Amino acid sequence: MSEYSASIVGGSGYTGAELMRLLSGHSAVEVLHVTSRKLRGTRVSERLPNLPESDMVFEDPESDILSESDIVFVCAPHTAAMGIVPDVIRSSRVVDLSADYRIRDRKVYEEVYGVKHTSPELESVYGLPELHRDDISSARLIANPGCYPTGAILALAPVIKEHMVREEGLVIDAKSGSSGAGIKPTLETHHPEVHGSIRPYRVSDHRHIVEMDQELSILAGNDIRVNFTPHLVPISRGIVSTCHVFPKNRVSVDDVEELYLGFYRGCRFIRIRDRIPDLRGVVGSNFCDIGFEVDPRTGRLIIVSAIDNLTKGASGQAVQNMNIMLDLPESQGLDVLGLYP
Repeated sequence: MSEYSASIVGGSGYTGAELMRLLSGHSAVEVLHVTSRKLRGTRVSERLPNLPESDMVFEDPESDILSESDIVFVCAPHTAAMGIVPDVIRSSRVVDLSADYRIRDRKVYEEVYGVKHTSPELESVYGLPELHRDDISSARLIANPGCYPTGAILALAPVIKEHMVREEGLVIDAKSGSSGAGIKPTLETHHPEVHGSIRPYRVSDHRHIVEMDQELSILAGNDIRVNFTPHLVPISRGIVSTCHVFPKNRVSVDDVEELYLGFYRGCRFIRIRDRIPDLRGVVGSNFCDIGFEVDPRTGRLIIVSAIDNLTKGASGQAVQNMNIMLDLPESQGLDVLGLYP
């Protein structure tokens, strides 16, 4: 019998499916319920071909079942989660995978997402374990970070914290697979539209920018404003973030590597690589691979991170947060290597 119980609200999307995959191999946590309005009454094995032995059924989210769980993962869309979390948190600890509790300044949230925040009084912890592990352990509500911010913040955190680079002109160029747009197809994410092309989008105003600014500003102790441009590439999953920064003084790759190894000492899911990483090492895993190079002509420092957007960028990080909250080994259920080829 498992030590803890969990439920998943909104289990029909990609993040819910990834949670089911990861938790199916977690020895200390049992999934009691998975809900979906659209699929209620449908067997999970019919929706998720990678879980053919599951005997679970998607249930009605309106039923009074979530209070039975020690922890609830909320995989509702942005702006919808805040209509669910206040009720759930009365009886269970919550990991929310939407953006509804990530932004500390609720007025900024309202400006970016275009709706009034209906539960601004709820206190949350931004669920990036490498930066907020101690606060996560005692929190009742975790705001699981966005996928782009996870890769970008982890890539830049050490040089920002140590004030190694100029804070103006931080450039983040990110490439993401189409699963980042969610399971509902659109013209922009439909495979024939994506295949054979690379499409920049929201080139100056992506809503994840406010998360990056928030967390990097906390590290720096003053306001940080990043320049971020995402691109959609013809793959299913994964994000590569290429960050361009200029050190205040000349640095070598060895200098940067020493800093990163010290900063992320003890962080199981950060791997500092001796080369520029790519997605082949991380897809299907909860790892974030980071590598760097110095341009000898200009002194520019290029920092590259690679993550799986559905794992470290979403559901894997949610399980990592859950483990910390429940005082379980942080890597439990997550110690799996990436898929190759």
